[in-house]
Amino acid sequence: MFGMADEEDHDPQSPPPAVGHYVRYRSRGFAAHINASGPNLRSVRELTAKALAELGVQGDVADAAQLVVSELVGNAVRACGDHVPVVVEVYAAAFGVAVNVHDPDPRTVPRRRGIALDDAEAEAGRGLALLDLLAPGWHVVRSSIGKQIRCRVPCPAG
Repeated sequence: MFGMADEEDHDPQSPPPAVGHYVRYRSRGFAAHINASGPNLRSVRELTAKALAELGVQGDVADAAQLVVSELVGNAVRACGDHVPVVVEVYAAAFGVAVNVHDPDPRTVPRRRGIALDDAEAEAGRGLALLDLLAPGWHVVRSSIGKQIRCRVPCPAG
């Protein structure tokens, strides 16, 4: 599922292409070790959709989990830079879907910017408000390798 970039397509002025990745499957999901890049993020989003569908999690919950993955990996890139090594964990649980993203910088903790979700002029800054809606109660845990953002995407009752 993960592809490697061709060396001839690589711009020598930019960071090296993201080629590091490893996926460890679990009974209820996976942990993907990646270098954050557009292609690797797309692959993790696809993997999230496929793994959750195989576990019977579909629709709005699976879509929300994919969006949470995108927001958290994007935040890691903004905090640490392009091609930052991250670990993305996604697994189904009794409450819904757990999404955890680890990055190597324990000092940079996500901060809300106070931008309304419906602000038509804003070009950025809505990500944490989206997390509040999609994964209420998300939190940050510092670890020996950096930090982990832990999210719970709930399944609707019924």
